[in-house]
Amino acid sequence: MGVSVCVLASGSRGNAAVIESSKARLLVDAGISCRETYKRLRSQNLDPQSISAILITHEHADHVHGLNTLVKKWKGPVYMTGATYQAWSRALRDELGEVAKLKKIEVFSAGRSFQIADITVTPFTIPHDAVDPVGFTFCAEGAKVAIATDLGYMPASVCDHLRNSDVLVIESNHDIEMLRVGPYPWSVKQRVMSRVGHLSNDSLARFFAKDYDGGASFIVLAHLSEQNNHPELAWRAAEKALGRRRTLLSNRLLLASQNAAIESIRL
Repeated sequence: MGVSVCVLASGSRGNAAVIESSKARLLVDAGISCRETYKRLRSQNLDPQSISAILITHEHADHVHGLNTLVKKWKGPVYMTGATYQAWSRALRDELGEVAKLKKIEVFSAGRSFQIADITVTPFTIPHDAVDPVGFTFCAEGAKVAIATDLGYMPASVCDHLRNSDVLVIESNHDIEMLRVGPYPWSVKQRVMSRVGHLSNDSLARFFAKDYDGGASFIVLAHLSEQNNHPELAWRAAEKALGRRRTLLSNRLLLASQNAAIESIRL
């Protein structure tokens, strides 16, 4: 069957993606409602009950909003760091007045790979204002998929983890000028532009021009701000930075959507 990737939702209103191999089907983040998650899985002919595990990058609401309801309907394990689990539990307790507990919690640490069926998962630290945020790489059947969103800049360690990816899902959150003149309060603008905020189109373009190895068959631009970006601006900045590296077989650019799942990428 090979490896496939489907971004179900990406943006400030919720994030979720599916990584699939011959022996496992992983949901990365649960930032949209349980109902919407099920709807989008089924739109891609994926049975929600066939999900092998849920992996969480960090505790912000746009990555965990649907988790509490999902785990009541689905009985598989949830993977997150210990600090992220504690932060999620506290936030849910404060919101609902109840202690949040997962029946099947698997705690991992950034930098230590682990196995889910035939998929080798490697979590790595990213610079973001959460308690213990991570990106992931997934290796199976000779293919590598990387997911790196919600990061304020691209440190050398992150660049290293992204090398040799066949599919690269990476943040292109905002256009700097749109953010500066946009409706957000100045304090929020400062947070987004900070080194623990979100990656701008220009920052991603610099990565493509200087530190990217050029080998991915597919690049998915993700976590685009609906207020402070436009798909055409993100696309144009990435396309210009990639330059002549783009061919029919590599660096095909796709845009993740907040409102619908994108068609599955199959390797």
